[in-house]
Formats: sequence, C-alpha cells, structure tokens
Amino acid sequence: MARSQGKAAPPPETPVAMIGRRNRARVVAAMNPAAAQLGLRLGQAVAHATAATPGLVLHALDAADDAAALHRLALWAQKLYSPVVAADGADGLVIEASGCAHRFGGEEKMLIDLRARLTRAGFGVSIAMADSWGGAHALARWSRRAIFVAAPGGTGRELAALPVAALRLPHDLVQTLSGVGFDTIAELEQTPKGPLAKRYGLEPVRRLDQAFGRVAEPIQPVMAPETKAVSRVFAEPIGAPETLARYLTDLTSSLCGALEEASLGALRLDAYFIRVDNRIETVRLGLAKPSRDAPRLAKLLCGKLETVDPGFGVEKMMLAAPGAEPLVYHQAQALGGRAPAPDLAALVDTLATRLGPENVYSLASVDSDIPERSVRKASALDPLATHSWPIDWPRPSRLLGRPEPIETIALLPDAPPNLFTWRGKRRRVRCADGPERVYGEWWKRDAELSTSRDYFQVEDEGGERFWIFRDGDGEHADSGSQRWFMHGLFG
Repeated sequence: MARSQGKAAPPPETPVAMIGRRNRARVVAAMNPAAAQLGLRLGQAVAHATAATPGLVLHALDAADDAAALHRLALWAQKLYSPVVAADGADGLVIEASGCAHRFGGEEKMLIDLRARLTRAGFGVSIAMADSWGGAHALARWSRRAIFVAAPGGTGRELAALPVAALRLPHDLVQTLSGVGFDTIAELEQTPKGPLAKRYGLEPVRRLDQAFGRVAEPIQPVMAPETKAVSRVFAEPIGAPETLARYLTDLTSSLCGALEEASLGALRLDAYFIRVDNRIETVRLGLAKPSRDAPRLAKLLCGKLETVDPGFGVEKMMLAAPGAEPLVYHQAQALGGRAPAPDLAALVDTLATRLGPENVYSLASVDSDIPERSVRKASALDPLATHSWPIDWPRPSRLLGRPEPIETIALLPDAPPNLFTWRGKRRRVRCADGPERVYGEWWKRDAELSTSRDYFQVEDEGGERFWIFRDGDGEHADSGSQRWFMHGLFG
C-alpha cells in the first residue's frame, strides 16, 4: 500500500507567521519558508519570535477558514486522484494511492503531476509516498525533498534519521523526549517498548507502530455535504464475491432512488469496502454522461469487484455519487417526429470499464496542415467538429504515431520512389500519386520557416497502399533532410 502526503504553505519573501493559542499563551502556529529560515519554531512564544526575527509579519490564525480551504482542496484531489482522501493536520492531505498510480504512469509520475498542479495554483508543496500514513507524513515534512518515493518495505529505513518531531507527537512530549536524549526516530525505535510506554505513555509506541506500518491507521474519506451516499453495515463480515456483488447491487438501487428524488444523475461512483482491519478497498466508476440506471450501473460496478481484496472480511460498504449533475426526464420522440439518435453512453461506459477510461476516446480534427498535429483525442461522446482535413487528398486509415524512416530509390525532385524498404521488407512500387506538398507552420516555430514535405500515395505489387513522404522539396537543403519516411497505411 502506498499513500501520498501533501503539504501546502504560501511562499512570500517576507517572514510571515500565524498566531495561535496554546494553554492561553499566544504561540507560532504556522509560518512561511522565509520565517523558518530565520530560525522561527512552531510553538514558539510570539514575544520571543518577534524579538528574534526582525520584520516578522504576524497574522491571526483563522482555523475555521483554513480547515474549509483544506476541505475543498481534499475534494479536488479526490476527484482527480483517489476516492480516499482526507485532511492531515492543518496543512496537509493524505491520499490512499493504492491502485491509482498506474493511471499516471507510476508512483513518481503521479506525484510529479500532483505537485505541478498545486504549484500552478500557488502552493509551496512537498510530497512523499510511503507504506504508511505516518511514514508519508514524516517524509513529506522532514525529508527536505520536494518529491520523495520510499521503496516498498523501505519506509522504516528512510525514517531512521528523522527527528522525533516527525512522529506527530504532542509538542510537549517531543520536548520531553529530546531532553532525555531521544533525537531521532531510530533511537526511539531501538528502545524497549515496555519501559518506553511505562515512562512516557502509549502515544510514542502508537505513533512508532503507525509510522512503521505495524498498526493500521484508517483514513476517513472526505465527503462533500451535498454528495448523495448510501451505506450498509454488516453484523458479520462478508467476503465472498457473490455476496459483495449482491449487496453492491442493493446499494446501487438505493443510491439511484435517492438520485431520482433529487433529479440528479451520477457522473462518478465511488464504492468503499471497509475491512475488519480498518483498511479501505475502493472501486471507482466514471461515466460518460449523467445516469441513474441502477441495473446498468450495478453491472459495471460488479465487473470491478475482482480488484477488491476483502481480506478477513468487509464490515461496511458505502456507495457515493460525488459531483452528481441534474438529470431530468425528457420525451424521447415527438408525435410524427424523427427518432432520436442512438445513445452510445452505455457502450462507452462498458468499454471504459473493461479497457480503462484513458483508452476509450474519439478523434477530433485540428486546424493544422501537419498530419500528426491535425488530430487530437476527444471525449467519446463529443459531437463531431467541422472537418478541417483536405478533401482533395485522402488520408490513410492508420496514421503512425511517429514517421518511420525508409530506404528508397527515387528520381529528384518530384518523382515517387521506384522501390522502398520498410521494416526490413523490400517493396516495389507499382503505381503512385503525388506529390502533395505540405509546408511547415512557420507562424508557430521559426525552425519551420522554409521546411516542407512531399507526400505520395504508393501501391506495391501486392496491392498494399502506403502514405510516404520526403522531408524536403528535393532541391534545397534548407527545406529538409531529403530523407524518406513512412507515415501511414491505407485500408
């Protein structure tokens, strides 16, 4: 299991501190990096902080407003990354990333994407991914790295050199432990737990176990107040696939009933399976358009149950529809009118569930003469845009993702090749049509000011047709490399 932990703080140049209260005394509750570099400490008395830090700007801490902003940030992260997101303290988020990172190309790429989005929004961010919530919390705040990915099973090794304060212990307890010589987590971990608990209570032992992943620490997912959700608690844990499917179907029916009462349709469904060991397994279903068709949604959800590990049993199930949109009944066909176009949403949802939502899309045309720039991915249900491709010259049914070099024999400057070799196979050209000259987009890139391509449709002796081009006009060196490339195949 891997979780990511984010920390956000404003990055102004002047030292800024937020004032809170501890035991009726005014203390530093938060600070920006400029204040930290000047030696300011969390929990430090305000009088000492202002005396030791010239130019320090103080603001009263609005805990309620900060908590509301962090809640909104958690809902944003839940929509983009994982169903299980919660606030961690007053300045961070914890994200259960198990089963989510592959959608971004791996754990590190997921963290890079998350950090880039938060940075664009104006946050100073440090993120860590580890085997436990406590481990990610410590590494995000104390590793001094913008992005830290601990190897599976290696969280304890990475935590060893961090200070005891990284364990989320109360400030007074950290001071007490530091006073008797416990400076690092490794020193605390090597101490016998019995005497440690007897002298300092169970809190240090509990935080150590959570950080090293020996004790499960459940995450209570954030939920918007307006989110429609239903749940079911079981007297005895369940785990059989058919039992999970039956109760998930019942929950889907109940949720769709609640959505119908509110004239809403689900765009996303998040199913939570809370196990007896406090771990949460999740299933996320994205839909192409709002829906509350209970039988269809239940079938799609049950098709994802193979990814759920019930462990020793599931004691609670919850199904939520965050971000539901208005969905009202409409007349399918007027008297004497034309039959409506078929609704492809069900087909798109089925394909997206089986193949992954990133693999189901339509192609839309882009206003560009360069073939590889003239198409883009679009939503599978987006209406077709006006066709911008040239109609005088047909385009291949399959366009290669990247032009592949070929070896040719051709007369310059305008003759098509007599034969060419592609992917190790030599082909003799029986007939050809061209050239179609395509110029570079000089208004986008200076390097394309004088470049051009000459495209040919060629057919070999076996009847296969190809789309090839020469990079350049065959005469001028500045127009291109004069090499030949394969770019597409006709059906």
